[in-house]
Amino acid sequence: MTRLVAPLGQLDYHAVQRVTLARRLDPVEAWNRIMTDPLPGLKLAFRLRDAISARFGVARIGGFSGRPMGPPRPGDRMDFFLVEGVGPDELVLTARDRHLDVMITVETAGRDLSITASVVTHNRFGRAYMLPVGPAHRLIVRWMLARLRRAVARD
Repeated sequence: MTRLVAPLGQLDYHAVQRVTLARRLDPVEAWNRIMTDPLPGLKLAFRLRDAISARFGVARIGGFSGRPMGPPRPGDRMDFFLVEGVGPDELVLTARDRHLDVMITVETAGRDLSITASVVTHNRFGRAYMLPVGPAHRLIVRWMLARLRRAVARD
């Protein structure tokens, strides 16, 4: 069962995207493959996010480092995410602040890989933030999974 940041009926954003790969990857390997080959323009998107959000007291996150992470344990950090759970078929990452709580769950079942994003907003800024981020997140994850599928097929 996919872990969510809150029960489904309490979520302000929920998106699940799936892909079938040419071979099985564990969730950490999949995450590392995606994050070490970032989408063009993603660094600029995070720079813009930080510049706008900082005006509202939101910590800068700087985006993804592009460095592969070793085997994580709960409590470790993977870039700006906190590792809340990790297992052979699941990686659970969270980011929480006064505006919103985010959970990203990466799951595998054989060659199938899914990424689930769940968000609860806490105030007007959190809701306003998700207006552009929600649709952008869906598109970005779709592109990331398509790139991963092509890369694994070439392995």
